Amino acid sequence: MDSKTRILFVDDHEVFHECMRALFAAHEGTEIVATANNGQSAVRLAGELRPDIVVMDMSIPVLHGIEATRQIVAENPESLVIILSGHAESDMVREAFRAGAKGYVLKEESFTELVQAIETVRGGYLFLSPRVSEIDLEELSDRFVPKPLPSLELLSPREKQVLALLAEGKGVKEISVILDISSKTIETHRANLMKKLDLYSLPELTKFALRTGLASLST
Repeated sequence: MDSKTRILFVDDHEVFHECMRALFAAHEGTEIVATANNGQSAVRLAGELRPDIVVMDMSIPVLHGIEATRQIVAENPESLVIILSGHAESDMVREAFRAGAKGYVLKEESFTELVQAIETVRGGYLFLSPRVSEIDLEELSDRFVPKPLPSLELLSPREKQVLALLAEGKGVKEISVILDISSKTIETHRANLMKKLDLYSLPELTKFALRTGLASLST
């Protein structure tokens, strides 16, 4: 099962693309699945690929980074946008978060901080470069509060079996053979899992199974 964080990297300097590809390739758990050099291409690729993270340069041609962020968030809310910017002005930062960005990293910071930003927003929190000191994250986070982790106690033994197999990447038909029950019953269990856990996509269910120990990356 591929557990890497899939990244769309957006910047109008092509040489920067290759540098970031190399850095992310060397960092376990992340990969750049595509690059874009303007906002219009970024919106299109985000819709086609549905990456986990979009690292978005603010100053890009055709469609500004803020407007591209707004469109990506509206069309693909599961893709989390992190703005990469040379501007530390509070008005610019607030505008980025109003557009739907979940992180804001200054270009002068290290690659390590960008990785930290990715891990933070993937965990359900906002990230703001420490150098942007005049903004309190609390004023930005009222609409992006992480949901508490549901309890495994909500699930029946059979539902736990189904969830574990789904998290291993097995399809409905394959699970029905393994558990010797009909595909329709498996689909019912999957629907019940989503309703009980308030998680409505396979990636969310998989992440829950991993975090609770019901499945592991070695499966």
